[in-house]
Amino acid sequence: MSSLPCRLSDAAASAAAATLLALGGPASAAGVELVDDTGRKLALAAPAQRIVSLAPHVTEMLFAAGAGERVVGAVDYSDYPEAAQRIARVGGYTRIDLEAVAALRPDLVIGWQSGNREGDLARLQALGIPVYLSEPRNLEDVARNLERLGQLAGSEPAAQAAASAFRARREHLAATYSARDKVRVFYQIWDRPLMTVNDHHLIADVIRLCGGANVFGEVAHLTPTIGVEAVLAANPEVIVASGMGEARPEWLDQWSRWPQLEAARRDNLFFIPPELIQRHTPRILDGAARLCGQVETARKRRGAASAALTPPAAPAPARAD
Repeated sequence: MSSLPCRLSDAAASAAAATLLALGGPASAAGVELVDDTGRKLALAAPAQRIVSLAPHVTEMLFAAGAGERVVGAVDYSDYPEAAQRIARVGGYTRIDLEAVAALRPDLVIGWQSGNREGDLARLQALGIPVYLSEPRNLEDVARNLERLGQLAGSEPAAQAAASAFRARREHLAATYSARDKVRVFYQIWDRPLMTVNDHHLIADVIRLCGGANVFGEVAHLTPTIGVEAVLAANPEVIVASGMGEARPEWLDQWSRWPQLEAARRDNLFFIPPELIQRHTPRILDGAARLCGQVETARKRRGAASAALTPPAAPAPARAD
């Protein structure tokens, strides 16, 4: 990955200018007008044919929406489905190679508001390349993103089918778990510093779906840094540790050293593959199904513990004849 240039090369700038000219003029009957997840309006003269994705979840969503063949560039870690691994790379999502993006002559770039650098997005927009920002914050946003990406790429039938299937599966999980007794959940996204999510994060919506209560839901920041003492004070019944990109069992081992935690005492220390719950894609329902099962296990162990603490009923006094 090359370092970020102060200015684009003449060739890259020319490619970007050609893209701008191709997109110029009044929108035709086949034009697309949408509002992205940040509230910005975007207009295309026609559905995009050359899309660059600036986030792994965006790449996966484009394939799910039936637009995989239109993706000409993607960032590192865009690894699902397998076909995504063969797409040209344009750097990492926090360090975009702007030269590489412009050289691909995209007619649409789809970025990630909370993941991409604001300056990189601004440079692409300054070149006249249309930029759509994806930022799903709840499960319904995932379905809506599928639909919008289908509109942007002209693959509406596939996108609508994917969105409908996603909503149906979400509703099934909700009907099964969401109304059950609440279980206190701590979701750990990083170790040093110790980080979690608040109730505005997509993962918190998954916790709610499963009938869980996020113990740090009221914290102001979307992904707050916290201390071990705060976790001990919250005393979660379930701890889920899911590091970025790989299993990290040592994180759970650390919590087992605190027997005063209900989660540790009842062995409710769980792992979910991060690609199944930390990506804003339809596969998050695979992660949700796992989390719901883990939360249900905690409910059953809670009931078993309560039963063990309940003293047996005293025998009835003998009747006197």
